[in-house]
Amino acid sequence: MAVDGDDKNRADEQAERELAAAELAERKERRQRREEAEREAEQPDAALTHSEREQVFAHRSSSAVAIYSVIRHEGEEELSRPATSLWWSGVAAGLGISTSVLAEAMLHDQLRGSPYQHLIENFGYTVEFCLVILSRLKLFTENTITVVLPILARPRRWKFLQAAKLWGIVFTANMAGTFLAAVLAIYTGTTTPALTESMLEISRHFAESSGVTALLLGIPAGFIIAALIWMLPSAKGTELFVIILFTYLIAACDFTHVIAGSNGVFLLVLNGEMNITTAIADLIVPTLIGNIIGGTGLFAMLAYGQVHEET
Repeated sequence: MAVDGDDKNRADEQAERELAAAELAERKERRQRREEAEREAEQPDAALTHSEREQVFAHRSSSAVAIYSVIRHEGEEELSRPATSLWWSGVAAGLGISTSVLAEAMLHDQLRGSPYQHLIENFGYTVEFCLVILSRLKLFTENTITVVLPILARPRRWKFLQAAKLWGIVFTANMAGTFLAAVLAIYTGTTTPALTESMLEISRHFAESSGVTALLLGIPAGFIIAALIWMLPSAKGTELFVIILFTYLIAACDFTHVIAGSNGVFLLVLNGEMNITTAIADLIVPTLIGNIIGGTGLFAMLAYGQVHEET
């Protein structure tokens, strides 16, 4: 009986190896077909001049596989970065992203009474993301896709542990940065009383969405940020426009972003309008969950799904 069991195990192992080999061969064949198609596409068209061929090449769009590869390699680099580098980059991102409340408050103060106040002041929200993304600072919501793609490509226990460590460090650092920015605004007089009051008004508006509402509004925000990161490699000189367009959409639709919103939450806590337990339980945690669902649960899975048979 034991011999029969061993034979069955060996047969199962052999079948698994054959299946894996067949899948590998199929992927290799698909890759070869894709590379052959790319080589054919790069062959010069006799009807075109040299200048026209250069224009055609310049206007070719990046393939989904190419974009996936760029972001996956960025994620692998992030997973190998030292904890200290991640921490200080995350703190800087938290401070930088707090400029959104400041910019929105400035526009809010200048546009009081205008029927277009809400639409225009939301452009202030885009300032933070331009600063953070173009400065290559570490923002937690970027990592809902960047470091997830390497894990989906080759799931390994150490990758899950590294990703969890990176998420923990970057999120905590972002929170530290936004809290520090709130301390500077409330206690040091770095802003005028009128501007500080406008910042508090912006923060009160964010705090209106709490609990399940914050979670649900956080899902599209997480999805949009992940989509934005996916688009940047093919933006080709229009990165600033792309960042402004899609982050403005988050603000104009009152979607919730955990890092940007946390600065407003901390402003209310330090001003005595909210206790820290309520701030964390009703606003920060639900928004965090929503951003993760939108960025990792939806966009990252969909992005990987469209290319995993080609990689």
